[in-house]
Amino acid sequence: MDRSSITGIALIIAILIGYSLLTKPSREEMAEQKRIADSISMVNYQEAAALAAANAIDTPASQNTPSQTVANTPVQNNVDYGVFSSGLEGENAFYTIENENLILKISKKGGKPFSVELKNYRDHDSLPLYLFQGEENQFGLEFFSDGKSIKTNDLFFDLEEGAENIVVSTSPKSLVMRLNVDSFGAFIEYKYTVNPDSYLLDFDLKMKGMDAYRTDNVQLRWEVFSPQHEKGRQNESSYTNLYYRFLEGDIEKFKLRSKQDIQEITETTKIQWLGYKQQFFSSVILAEDKAFEGGYMSSELQDENSKYIRHFNSELNVPYDRTSNFEMPVKFYFGPNHFQTLKKIGFKLDELVTIGGSIIRVLNAYIIIPIFNWLNNFIGNYGIIILLLTLIIKTALFPLTYKSYLSQAKMRALKPEIDEINSKIPKEKSVERQQATMALYRKVGVNPMGGCLPMLLQMPILYAMFRFFPLSIELRQESFLWAHDLSTYDSILNLPFTIPMYGDHVSLFTLLMTVSTMLSMKLNSNPTGMDSQMPGMKGMMYIMPVMFMLILNNFSSGLTYYYFLANMITLGQNYIFKLFIDEEQLRKKLHAKKAKAKPKSNFQKRIEEAAKQRGYNLPKR
Repeated sequence: MDRSSITGIALIIAILIGYSLLTKPSREEMAEQKRIADSISMVNYQEAAALAAANAIDTPASQNTPSQTVANTPVQNNVDYGVFSSGLEGENAFYTIENENLILKISKKGGKPFSVELKNYRDHDSLPLYLFQGEENQFGLEFFSDGKSIKTNDLFFDLEEGAENIVVSTSPKSLVMRLNVDSFGAFIEYKYTVNPDSYLLDFDLKMKGMDAYRTDNVQLRWEVFSPQHEKGRQNESSYTNLYYRFLEGDIEKFKLRSKQDIQEITETTKIQWLGYKQQFFSSVILAEDKAFEGGYMSSELQDENSKYIRHFNSELNVPYDRTSNFEMPVKFYFGPNHFQTLKKIGFKLDELVTIGGSIIRVLNAYIIIPIFNWLNNFIGNYGIIILLLTLIIKTALFPLTYKSYLSQAKMRALKPEIDEINSKIPKEKSVERQQATMALYRKVGVNPMGGCLPMLLQMPILYAMFRFFPLSIELRQESFLWAHDLSTYDSILNLPFTIPMYGDHVSLFTLLMTVSTMLSMKLNSNPTGMDSQMPGMKGMMYIMPVMFMLILNNFSSGLTYYYFLANMITLGQNYIFKLFIDEEQLRKKLHAKKAKAKPKSNFQKRIEEAAKQRGYNLPKR
């Protein structure tokens, strides 16, 4: 890299740092802004809750803020719930049902899941990991009965079957919550069945005798504030999204790169499942037999100072047939985004693990993940597993790496001839100079693209790893060397300021990756001296590694560790190639081919004739 390029890059970094320091508010200002924002949100929510209780109207999702104090405010008795009014009064209680993997707490108010704790995982602060808890989750039926708007989320259910604490060990066990409507046996029932050693649980919805109350427009509303679980908020936010699948159809999701903080859609096509996906965990509702008749879905990005990443809200249309006995069996999945686990469940749930599309997904699903899992059967250190995985991949790509190096070696061997052409033909005649160079390549049988094509063929592998490592839950909270968590960035230095794009820390694996990339480019560049004719190209060559350093500084340290290893192995392979490839002998072979130049084909003759007619002077063979 020349002095001008280094100076330019240094000035750009200095400007970015200076701008960040000048515009970043102080800690006191940030705390005050957060306090004001929380106060406004609380006031808005209290006003909306009071208005909803008085007039029985829906509260807009954008105004909702989970608040234990506000949420426990009892529904006002003057709200006309008709025959359901008896459910407005009661005292809340909680019931738990758990297995080896999760603890599900059910609330008497609403008969809904109050919290879901994953027993085998912790958040980035080593605290118990909850997919949601308390009023972060709103769940219940909403419908019209005798012209009145009913929301079961506000009504108290009774424990019909089960106990306060149920532990599932060898066989499935159930907990039944029932909302009794009248003394004639009409009720709404939620039955939760937890299976041993599973993240999948059954949820059976029953509505008996509801046809007598002209029940209509039944919707299942599910609203979740998705909390932050990982250290890298930016990375976690980029993978937190709403997914849904049409009945036996395609998977749809919101566009995370949308400029709108709130995204919403209304679907009229049947929906088989809907999932609130986080980086490593998901909450999914799945209808196997009776699909939902479409519905409304929304996703709202939360402020970066909030403890939540996104606010999800869905209103799914229940296929209620207005019969006396209506049943709809569905399932919940509360668990990790583990590819093999989701794949066993079926229904294309494994697509919640976004490991790429088309060829990239094939590479990950049928090559990378099986090799990774196979190595995991024998080795417990994930840093060693990544090293062995890299060695296996680089060994498989060895022929392409060799072909690329050999092509570059041939071009280096032709450097004296290229220099001779450049000295004879002035720079102003760039077309003639290029034609003479290409004629030389044809004579000796060298393809100038021979070094690039093998590298291009390796790009799908590099991108497959880019999609695999940040979403591999096996790496989550696994340490190696100085990296405490291979699923997120490794920090050896926390900066007192934030650099745009780069962040507020220094990742050593990212620096090692960048340095090894620049070293590899320096050793393999300029095989023919052509970049000396284009002074700007020498500096431009190093811009891409710098850009990758800025981008990947916040990414998975497992990913940057892999890229560093791949670069170092490539440098080692090139060193071995250099020992066994005699460029002087290679030069003699190329000259021997040049002496046996083939006669021009008719096609070449026509091309040269057309060029002459356009005024180009082609070199003689």
